[in-house]
Amino acid sequence: MRKFTPTLVRIISFALPLLSWVWMFNQQLSPLLNLLCIIAGLLAVFPVVWIGRKVLDLDPTLDRTISITTVVHMILMIFFGVAIIKAVQTGPNWGGWVIPIPNSISIVLITVTGVATLMTVVNLALRGLGAPFAIALSRRVATDLMYTWTRNPMVFSILACLVSVGLWFQSTLFVVWVFLLVTPAWVVFLKVFEERELEIRFGETYLEYKARTPFLWPKKPKG
Repeated sequence: MRKFTPTLVRIISFALPLLSWVWMFNQQLSPLLNLLCIIAGLLAVFPVVWIGRKVLDLDPTLDRTISITTVVHMILMIFFGVAIIKAVQTGPNWGGWVIPIPNSISIVLITVTGVATLMTVVNLALRGLGAPFAIALSRRVATDLMYTWTRNPMVFSILACLVSVGLWFQSTLFVVWVFLLVTPAWVVFLKVFEERELEIRFGETYLEYKARTPFLWPKKPKG
């Protein structure tokens, strides 16, 4: 039973966000509710991260950290997913200043950044023995391949892909949304919660990796 319960929790933690995404994708909401999902969904990330960190620091033991991280990841998957789904669905109708970039160029950018995102998932699975968010926490620190140049290649690739989508829509408002709401929400999650939980789970191994590897923007690592 002890072996079954964590597996069941992981399945539920992945299934609930997935079901919420499918449900939200199929909902025809009013413009006001769409806007609420797109903005409030990301703003909700900040209190969740803050509360998660506070709870984590109360008793930073390994088992407790794994449990709290799984729950926080599940909640954030829902918030990020709902906001991004509704933004992509409604993005072509946002209006505002038009970005004069040919669709052929933006499609190439979407393809490249999309493939890069998939590569980071494979990289994490092979080197970190884990999967994104609540699906399966990594069992070791991924430090090579794409993770040599940045500690967060997956987030960087997703953000780049969203900017590419905004260019495809030719929507300045969409690109501004990525930079002013999506990026800060993700950065706060990474800096406030994820770095702390990785430090608890992997100790000196993670701290050494953190010291020599850039946070988000890819560049040549130190040493």
